Amino acid sequence: MLELRDRCERCGQGLAPEAQALICVYECTFCVACAQAMSDVCPNCSGELVRRPRPAVVADRVG
Repeated sequence: MLELRDRCERCGQGLAPEAQALICVYECTFCVACAQAMSDVCPNCSGELVRRPRPAVVADRVG
């Protein structure tokens, strides 16, 4: 299962699960601004940074 990290690994900005973020194949996670500043290349593995999938909205369950 994909780990939705809650902080950008470069600047420390908080990232809500529904926020736009970019990840590499190892799930290194960056905010959009940092990913753009790094030309969409992960500084840890040199892999491509792509949009992180967002979780599906789960409707509130009524008892």
